[in-house]
Amino acid sequence: MRNEKENQTNQNQEEIIFSYSRAQALEDGVLADVSSLAKEAGFKYPVAVTQGVYSVLDDTRVAGQSFEGRCWDMLTIFRYAIKKIKDGGDAIYFAPLFLSPEAEEPKPVQMWAKCGAGDDYNPVITIMLEGED
Repeated sequence: MRNEKENQTNQNQEEIIFSYSRAQALEDGVLADVSSLAKEAGFKYPVAVTQGVYSVLDDTRVAGQSFEGRCWDMLTIFRYAIKKIKDGGDAIYFAPLFLSPEAEEPKPVQMWAKCGAGDDYNPVITIMLEGED
């Protein structure tokens, strides 16, 4: 009878094979924290961007561009996208325009953001390039 109970208990437990926390991703540089600027822009939750988004924001080869300015622009467009959502979903798609040395006109960069539970189960926002998970 005891072995049967142990087997049932083991079947009810999921075995964790691999775990990677948001804190580890931030520490490893997989995500970059932009929460301080996001807070200034009116966001209540911590905000991080993927390396792909960070590369877009850090592309300051155009004169007069800065990481902070490009990030502020992205966050502003993201806020407008949030306000347009009516169904209250947890994923939002948006496309801020950015200048690049290769183009004469600003080009849209397809991004999406997801709000979910962080390591401590409090809400966090992650902004990604379209196609990134």
